[in-house]
This record gives sequence, C-alpha cells and structure tokens, in this order.
Amino acid sequence: MAAPMSNVDEIRNRVILGEFGVRNVHTTDYPGNYPGYDDTWNFQKFKKNFRIDIVQMDENTMEFDMVGIDAAIANAFRRILLAEVPTMAVEKVFIYNNTSIIQDEILAHRLGLIPIKADPRLFEYRNAGDEEGTEIDTIQLQLKVKCTRNPRAPKDSSDPRELYLNHMVYSRDMKWVPIGNQADVFADASIGPVHGDILLAQLRPGQELDIVMHCVKGIGRDHAKFSPVATASYRLLPEITLLQPVEGEKAERLKRCFSPGVIELENRDGKQVAKVANSRLDTCSREVLRYDDLKNLVKLGRVRDHFIFSVESTGILPPDMLVSEAINVLLAKCQRFINELDSTDMD
Repeated sequence: MAAPMSNVDEIRNRVILGEFGVRNVHTTDYPGNYPGYDDTWNFQKFKKNFRIDIVQMDENTMEFDMVGIDAAIANAFRRILLAEVPTMAVEKVFIYNNTSIIQDEILAHRLGLIPIKADPRLFEYRNAGDEEGTEIDTIQLQLKVKCTRNPRAPKDSSDPRELYLNHMVYSRDMKWVPIGNQADVFADASIGPVHGDILLAQLRPGQELDIVMHCVKGIGRDHAKFSPVATASYRLLPEITLLQPVEGEKAERLKRCFSPGVIELENRDGKQVAKVANSRLDTCSREVLRYDDLKNLVKLGRVRDHFIFSVESTGILPPDMLVSEAINVLLAKCQRFINELDSTDMD
C-alpha cells in the first residue's frame, strides 16, 4: 500500500526517533517507489544539492558537513579514511642490543605504533620480499640510548630523574638516518616521530638500546599502525521540532532532557517558554520520551542526507589533506571499476 503523499517527504528525507524504535532508516528514494516522484539519479540535480561545509578545523581535528549524499557514500569515505589512505610506519626493527626489561617483541610492537611524520605521497610502496630498502621506499630511524649514573646527583636523593641519565627513553630519541639522497631531497622536512613525548622504555644504569628501524608505506587495511586517523566518524544532523508551546516548569524539564545548548528558555509575557536553540548539539538520547506529559510535545528526527563528519588525525598529515586523499582514493576505485566494465564489454 502506497504511503500518503503528505508523509512521503518525511519518509524520504527524515529518520524519526520514536519511543520504541527508529523509523525510516532505509533509503527509499529509488525510481518508481513513489508515484509522482522522479527519483532517477541526475548529475545536475546532485551537483546542485551536494555541498561540503567546514565547521571547525585546527592542526589535528576537523569537523565538516557533507550534505546531499547517500549513507553508503558517506560510509565509504569513513572506511577509506580508516583503512586506505597510506602513511609511513615502522615495519622492520633490527635490534642489535636490548638490555632493558622490555622484551624485543613488545618493544618492536611499541615502535611500530609510533606515528611517523613523513609525507607518504613522496614515497613508493616497497616491493614484497625486498630486504634492503632504498631512498624511494624506506625511511631509516635509529634509537641508540644508554643509561648511566649522574655523577652530579645529590647524595641523599632517591629521585630517578636526579640519579640517572637517559633513564627515560622517549620517541624523540628516534633519529632519522637519511638513505641515499634523502638528506638533499627532504632537507626541509623534519622526518621523525609526530610526538616526541611518547614513553618507549625505562632504563637503569648499564642498560642500553641499540635499534635500527625501517619505515615503509602502507595502509590501515594491512595493519592499524598505518591508519592516518585516530578516529573518523559521522552522524546525521539532529532535528528537533516543538509541536506545541512549552511553558513554565515543563519548559525547565524539557531543557534538562537535552544536551546543553539545544533547548533555551525565553521570556514571553512573563512566562518562560522553551525554544530550539541549536539542535546540532543534541546527542539524540531520547530522554524526553520518558515523560508522559512531554513526549507528545516534541518530534525527534534526523536529516537523512546531512552527515556531520569528525576527523581526528594522528598528526602525520593535516585532516583536510586526509579528506582530499580519501576522495582521490575513491576516484581511483571508481575509475578502476569503469575500466573493468570497459574491458568486460570488449571481451
């Protein structure tokens, strides 16, 4: 049975948060589903409706709106950011000396997870089976630290920071060793760990580390250490509609049901009246549906094609550059698929 025309727009464009479930979660705007609606895909229509709005961005985080796309496309960007944008990370660890209490395997794993500040677009993938790296596919780092007693330490001190030298090994102790012509090519690039204050090991006098690391290019699908983001997520834009005026004590209670800043109170003729100030801040907890006298005064929904993306970079590349690289990866996938279709037609 076809849905009434008055409800079609809501079914096609909104996800409704009810008391006992969520409605309209599936995409329904495909050709022929609703009489009178032309839902055939049109490039010009898509181009007119699609937009990206950057809401907030700093060195490592970015929040932006992607409007006018289907959830499948939005999820493709999220998955590409997590698993298919390449980075450089420690792949091979050559331990020549490790007299610390940390086992070689644990230490190698810790080193592999250190984000490396290097533009992966300037390097090639290392060929499978290659033992020796070259200047075009490998970054070499060295960690050489030895702990000794501090001859100037106070005699009555018990603080390791005063008694010992180099007893704390940090990621800043990982030094870049250029291969071939890398010293000239990357003269302006400060290759090394993104963060210098990551604790790797603690030593005591006589203990030392002598390690050489090879960083290669890879993607998060192969190992999480190559993932360029700490997190990449999205959510639909919340939409809150007050069906009736809410005043007095009810308005105060309604405000407390939502995240701070969503509902505000304004004075109208001496009465406190609730209004929706910023529905974007809502976490969609549906707390208001617990109250019988409030649940019928509010309609909770989400805009189906309005995605709020949050991208947090590990610091290897800026978040806006990561999004651009994710778009390039998706374009390459589409082109590869088109080429496969063309070659199939020819066969």
